[in-house]
Amino acid sequence: MQLKIPFQWKVGPAVSAPETLFEKLWNAHLVRSQSDDTPAIIYIDLHLVHEVTSPQGFDLLRERNIAVRRPDLTLATIDHSTPTLPADEDGNRPYITGQAHQQVKTLRKNCRDFGVELHDWDSPYRGVVHVMGPELGATQPGMTIVCGDSHTSTHGAFGALAFGIGTTEVGHVLAKQCLLQLKPRCMLIKVEGELGADVGAKDLALHIIRHLGVNGGTGCVIEYAGSAVRGLDMEGRMTLCNMTIEAGARAGMIAADQVTIDYLRGRPRAPKGPAFERAAAQWRKFFTDPDAHFDFHVDIDASSVRPTITYGTDPGMSVKIGEPLPIPTSESQQKALDYMDFQGGQYLNERKVDLVFVGSCTNGRLSDMRAAAGVLKGNQIASHVRMLVVPGSEHVRWQAEAENLHRIFESAGAEWRLPGCSMCLAMNGDIVPPGKTAVSTSNRNFEGRQGAGSRTLLASPETAAACAVLGHVGRAVDLENVKEVT
Repeated sequence: MQLKIPFQWKVGPAVSAPETLFEKLWNAHLVRSQSDDTPAIIYIDLHLVHEVTSPQGFDLLRERNIAVRRPDLTLATIDHSTPTLPADEDGNRPYITGQAHQQVKTLRKNCRDFGVELHDWDSPYRGVVHVMGPELGATQPGMTIVCGDSHTSTHGAFGALAFGIGTTEVGHVLAKQCLLQLKPRCMLIKVEGELGADVGAKDLALHIIRHLGVNGGTGCVIEYAGSAVRGLDMEGRMTLCNMTIEAGARAGMIAADQVTIDYLRGRPRAPKGPAFERAAAQWRKFFTDPDAHFDFHVDIDASSVRPTITYGTDPGMSVKIGEPLPIPTSESQQKALDYMDFQGGQYLNERKVDLVFVGSCTNGRLSDMRAAAGVLKGNQIASHVRMLVVPGSEHVRWQAEAENLHRIFESAGAEWRLPGCSMCLAMNGDIVPPGKTAVSTSNRNFEGRQGAGSRTLLASPETAAACAVLGHVGRAVDLENVKEVT
């Protein structure tokens, strides 16, 4: 089913002052402008729903006896609470708790009662919401997109204004297809030059967050631009925009170009035939005008980015692999090092790795599977390491298995799982035990995020796979001198 956009976008050459990409989308979706004491109201083109943050919204509709305003612009999936192990012979799935299973059953009922499209266990596209939406072509340039999940910023890679909302706001969008919002400020991050051959989008994202700090983007929508950003494929752009929220920003955006258009062509929910060409021509109009004003401007030299890994308890605490950890200068930094059992000045390659996780809405796409498989091919993971590889969707799983990537993972000693959020947030049975160190391709390394007492190091798929083989922190290039740590 193709999306039915409810109004004609008012986009074209700037009439008065030059506008940023964000301002064009904001103005095109304004229902009511912001005043001194009242937020603006903006129209929402796509509402993504999953089982964890939606029950209260649907309950609100029942309490007030109202329907979902635009079920055709609402798309649901199950991902957060779903186990990544298969069902038993009787069809019973190994949910970690009865509550997790109930969340799935509740979403199933809510979607049935309110006429919302749900990608359940039997869907060939079921998966992590921010992987599934783009795969379907439901995510398109020029849209406003929301979801009760902070990493909705992922969809900004398509030139959309996409951001996470709270459970109460989920109910508002279900009821009215509109949202109260204060207008954010604009930040431009320009990355010029070429990324190194061993550097990927995840490394760039961590580099930027380290530069900005976890609060550096607060109150802003960040637009990424420059030759290095244009050089990323769509999956890399999604990784970059996904991590935007970790710098405190409201959303991340990249203007649509031919790469975007080529990705969307032929997707199930994208326009077809001549309608696609008309849509593509419209999408190309969403760009920042020359001389448009940004409140903040940051320049990044792509050649300065190296394979990067976190060492602390927020995504801003990272180092280039091979650098010593910084000496703490505050109580909070010392607390983070204590939790992680690190010391300032220490080198991370001294740290033994217990678990490795490749997956999540940050790095669970086909290119991520290929990158990890490329490192693992012909190698074995260290005997003390457990490695989970979790595709971001059923479509990714099907594609990876068609390329026999799962055989590479299994031959190396890794576990090939069913799609889901998995070890990203440990509410589905995939958990890092207390005191153990995990190298993870997910987006957050907060205390206990992957399990009570767990210690998380965020990294790219290539780095994560290399750590699994080495048995300790290292880079893919270090595999030439593999020495298993026991």
